[in-house]
Amino acid sequence: MRSTNLTNHLLIAMPGLQDPNFSRTVTYIFAHSDEEGAMGLVINRPLTIALSEILAQMEIQPGSAEIGNTTVYQGGPVHVDRGFVLHRHRPERTWDSSIVVEEQISITTSRDILQAIASGEGPDKALVALGYAGWAAGQLEQEILDNAWLNVPADQGLIFDTPIETRWEMSAAKLGIEFGKLSQFVGHA
Repeated sequence: MRSTNLTNHLLIAMPGLQDPNFSRTVTYIFAHSDEEGAMGLVINRPLTIALSEILAQMEIQPGSAEIGNTTVYQGGPVHVDRGFVLHRHRPERTWDSSIVVEEQISITTSRDILQAIASGEGPDKALVALGYAGWAAGQLEQEILDNAWLNVPADQGLIFDTPIETRWEMSAAKLGIEFGKLSQFVGHA
């Protein structure tokens, strides 16, 4: 039996999920298959560093203080030394290492997108993250069956425009769920 493909979905941590890497997180799933498992970026866990610090390590100058002060996210616990840029896809612009997740969203890992962002010529909406979240084949599906996660189709407004501190609750609200009213206990009939 084939599982549901969760590519371009938001994974919402249930209130009872105690893993410190994922407690109260929203994760954008950018790749999911039965054979390979899943990969995603946490979109609501800001780091205490700004984009200017990453750019400085790469010897790239931000074009403005606003660009330099851009929030950087903890994308997940895997390869925290690798950078990922989740962004609105621009068909007229290509990057050296980019995956088009769906018609309007891409993920890029190459230096050229950071240079474009620094100069103010990057995508109109972007989220820069260090590290990613990963699940082995079948692992995410089992965690969903174990009631660790909810999922909902991705919403660009929620990813790029919703204040960081409300993304978890707003993601659940897309399903009509208010976490404050949920029981911590789950029963099976």
